Amino acid sequence: MSAFSGKDIPPSEITPETLYFDRRRFLLGAGAAIAAATAAPAQDAAGAPLPARRNGAFSTDEKPTPFQDVTGYNNFYEFGLGKEDPSIHAGDMKTRPWTVSVEGEVARPGTYDIETLLKLASMEERIYRLRCVEAWSMVIPWIGYPFSELMRKVEPTASARFVEFETVMDQTSMPGLRRTVIDWPYREGLRIDEAAHPLTLLTFGLYGKVLPNQNGAPLRVIVPWKYGFKSAKSLVRIRFTAEQPVSAWMKAAPNEYGFYANVNPDVPHPRWSQASERRIGEDGFFSPKRATLPFNGYGDQVAGLYSGMDLAKFY
Repeated sequence: MSAFSGKDIPPSEITPETLYFDRRRFLLGAGAAIAAATAAPAQDAAGAPLPARRNGAFSTDEKPTPFQDVTGYNNFYEFGLGKEDPSIHAGDMKTRPWTVSVEGEVARPGTYDIETLLKLASMEERIYRLRCVEAWSMVIPWIGYPFSELMRKVEPTASARFVEFETVMDQTSMPGLRRTVIDWPYREGLRIDEAAHPLTLLTFGLYGKVLPNQNGAPLRVIVPWKYGFKSAKSLVRIRFTAEQPVSAWMKAAPNEYGFYANVNPDVPHPRWSQASERRIGEDGFFSPKRATLPFNGYGDQVAGLYSGMDLAKFY
């Protein structure tokens, strides 16, 4: 099976019929759908239709994970440590109004509301693999646009070498914040060339709809060649820096989590192997696991970013 396909996958093959828009309704309703997704600030938009053009060049041809698994089995520790906790508790988080502060080494810093960010560039649907450090994986039809579009707007300076992402810290709706497993708020980071790579997606939806809260509403970043914890959710601050940021898991467990977190079957986690993975919603518990692909299968696109680096040292 090839990693990428330039042909669109028929919607009936990737999405339950009840969850996908027929072509006529998509075309006729696109304007109304965008209006719903960017509705009055007092309203939350989770679940509203979010039209997007399929980008086949960046999409895997693997079968996507069922919607109910994508939205019901998550890591989002702000809502609890259990995989089902986010879907149980995240509904109380308010995603309107919502603003994101862009700071640091940029020529045009500022605070951007979610409606402005939704309209910044054309939406694309990209079917990406997601590989989590606990050795499970999914295939998800994400909707967004390249993070480089935001970079183009804010104009990073010559001093900007890294990008730091910060997740919202909402004490009223996030019961997991009472636990000290992480020094809140959650922070993650990328090197500037990683952030600018065309695979890095500023993400607003999945499966044709605005992101559910448990999946990182109203916007998150997706970096598909890295372990899932690098793809920070529910962003409120993006900071361009000259120095490498210290991410949340680096600070919490530096012997287990490095800055790069590239998917690498040859570098085990201290407590389990990364050589294989279980595909959620597809393989039964007793079914054979599949082999983990270097860079999660995106090596042809991103391996050049790490030329000459010891990936066992820079894990």
